[in-house]
Amino acid sequence: MSAKSEYDAAYFTLLRAREERDDLLRYANFLLAEQERLDDFVERTQTSFEDLPRKVRRPMDATAKPLLEAVGRRRAVVGDERRRLEGRMANAEAFVGECEQEVESLRG
Repeated sequence: MSAKSEYDAAYFTLLRAREERDDLLRYANFLLAEQERLDDFVERTQTSFEDLPRKVRRPMDATAKPLLEAVGRRRAVVGDERRRLEGRMANAEAFVGECEQEVESLRG
């Protein structure tokens, strides 16, 4: 493999590594926003009926528990993804660093 071909391969690997890292960062931002949105939704759902008499809110009360359980499952998935993402982000950042070093060594 020629030096130019080796450099080109390393450079394009670096570009893909940066893209992967940036995609993970966008995903991390999405997960944080989703967690905040779900937390807000749960809080607002739980407090929205407090001022209404129980006899008029029974139809809504009947659906509140399944709704909050479903949101709870979504929150659990978001939390799991956020925990897993920490390691993936660290690995992606380390790989970008390795690729940058490789490109730099081939450049000079």
